[in-house]
Amino acid sequence: MLYTIEYLTEKIQASEKAYDLEKITAAYELANEAHKGVKRSSGEPYITHPIAVACILLEFCMDTDTICAALMHDVVEDTDVPLDTIRKRFGEDVANLVDGVTKIGQVPLNTTKEEQQAENIRKILIAMSKDIRVIIIKLADRLHNMRTIMYRPPEKQRKKALETMNIYAPIAHRLGMSAVKEEMEDISIKILDPYGSKMIEEMLDKHKEQRDTFIDIIKSRIRERISDIQPPPTIEGRVKSVYSIYKKVYVKGKSFDEIYDIYAVRVIVQTVIECYNVLGIIHDIFKPIPYRFKDYIATPKPNRYQSLHTTVIGREGIPFEVQIRTYEMHNTAQYGIAAHWKYKAGLTGSVAGEKRFDWIRHILEQQQDADDIDQLADAIKVDLAPDDVYVFTPKGDVVTLPTGSTIIDFAYAIHTQVGNTMTGAKVGGRMIRFDYRLKTGDIVEIQTSSNARPNRNWLEIAKTSEARAKIRAWFKRECREENISEGRNSIELEFRRNNMIPTEDFILELANLQHFDNADDFYAAIGYGGVILSKIMQRAKDIYNARNADKAQEESSDEILAASVTKRRKGGVIVEGIDNCLIKFAKCCNPLPGDDIIGFITRGYGVSVHKRDCVNVINSSESEKERWINVMWAGGTESESYNATIDIIAEDRTALIADITATIAAGRLPIRQISAHQLKNGNGNVIVTVEVASVEQLNAMIGRIRKIQGVISAERTGIV
Repeated sequence: MLYTIEYLTEKIQASEKAYDLEKITAAYELANEAHKGVKRSSGEPYITHPIAVACILLEFCMDTDTICAALMHDVVEDTDVPLDTIRKRFGEDVANLVDGVTKIGQVPLNTTKEEQQAENIRKILIAMSKDIRVIIIKLADRLHNMRTIMYRPPEKQRKKALETMNIYAPIAHRLGMSAVKEEMEDISIKILDPYGSKMIEEMLDKHKEQRDTFIDIIKSRIRERISDIQPPPTIEGRVKSVYSIYKKVYVKGKSFDEIYDIYAVRVIVQTVIECYNVLGIIHDIFKPIPYRFKDYIATPKPNRYQSLHTTVIGREGIPFEVQIRTYEMHNTAQYGIAAHWKYKAGLTGSVAGEKRFDWIRHILEQQQDADDIDQLADAIKVDLAPDDVYVFTPKGDVVTLPTGSTIIDFAYAIHTQVGNTMTGAKVGGRMIRFDYRLKTGDIVEIQTSSNARPNRNWLEIAKTSEARAKIRAWFKRECREENISEGRNSIELEFRRNNMIPTEDFILELANLQHFDNADDFYAAIGYGGVILSKIMQRAKDIYNARNADKAQEESSDEILAASVTKRRKGGVIVEGIDNCLIKFAKCCNPLPGDDIIGFITRGYGVSVHKRDCVNVINSSESEKERWINVMWAGGTESESYNATIDIIAEDRTALIADITATIAAGRLPIRQISAHQLKNGNGNVIVTVEVASVEQLNAMIGRIRKIQGVISAERTGIV
């Protein structure tokens, strides 16, 4: 339909709410003049879009200032009209709303797509924290753009649909605006997976007549049994949204017949007592399906959604869902936060005093010290995720967490100190592991100790950004020297795996790229999890290879590969064809006397000795073939010693490390380094570096270690 000012005026006049029509008309006239001559992709005058946004907001009965801001929401960004003009003519309130919507739409320059998305989400949250009406306008703006997205190029459609699905639909959900959320999701999935969504629509259309008849019969049976309730309840029938069915069919792998809540009946009554009375009647008429009852009245969702949900089955053998709620609950379910303007006096705009918006402040607070932009984007998406679990403390308090959360997330949601001092947890009186995924209804008891401290592995187990941010904050605050050491070890380990050498100037270059002034700050950030090493390694490898390519051009490869028939013994190794060169043992495989070995001519760093079955030898490229050279162990290597590392997996028990060290000491092998940590499955992992003279001596020691009680495996590793 074509949206005009006449249509908007009619809707305003038909509304039960009093609006300042003169002010709204003035806002339209300014916007119409500013957008004069501009067309949308559909060919319609551009002014039809802000009018459509105003009409959507009118359905929520938003106030006059919000309607005015909606009409002018693109004026400052797309035309020459300054914000001061709007402020002078329409007041500070309208100007701030327009400014808030404008800032959300501004894309930062010189940033990656991930940074743009993260910054966009941050702007949305900041705008919401200042005045919740800003995001309500933005949601109406995005909803109308999605309704008319068919006029955009296919690549633009997919980009907008993905952004809508990842950001705007979850925000609508968190604000309780289910009608907006479902429409956004249904339009988006038609663009992102047209084939899959069409299949769902065809399955729904196939039985439309039978479905409508079935729902009418169910409504009639319920109405007959609750006819004595006065005033008479409202009974509605509905079909689950396309995207909701799509998720269950294509994501969860269920067949169409396994989805119990495709069909639903909603009963709306006056009081909470009537809700529970109707529930008893429903269970008397129809047979309830076990474990399919949810009481969101006693335990509301974070967006304040309240209702009783039960899935039942009638004589026809078709399962269906029944939702029972009061009219106030229904208004909140349909319009979310906008229900305050539709049915109440509205809010003052700021969310500062509203506890329901704590999640906005929590996200903003937890991201203040984020060192990694991908970390920020991922964390915010998790916190906006629409699926939640409801977990109880032993005292009966409810804690709401995203689906997939663990007891670590639960502990930090209770209090930072509870998380930092946690030693274990019980669910239903039974001890559980830290990576246990919480389920709705779990009663969780956290065990703490004043001497306990967080574990770095928790960063991988925790689901919520709040928990991970608090863990990182603890390590950042309490363990700088440990963080530096941990970060340096991680860098060295990762570089060894990639056959790279971490020189000081190269590390400083990487640190500067991550906006650190010195290497120690960079190491510390890696140590406490502020910088994710795996995310920067590809860029590091590119820079490293470029630097080595420059060095190779300065050197004469003929000199490196000069054919010499002489042989020279160096460090117990004879190198064929090269005299007076530097020898080093590759850390990726750590060869020992007795191993079958081969040498690799590095650019400027001599010959690196590898085991012939080393993964780097097997996976070497064609261009590197000519740089492999024959090497062999020289006689008399028994007098020399080499470091070798043993990776041990064992049942976690008291005195495990003592037994391992005693066994090694009995074999008269010096221990150069030892570390241990607990694995996610509860076993222990001990990594010990010893000094040996040959591979035979190492294998003999590994054999002894395997005989220790509780040892599952003991293997040689190249990491030292």
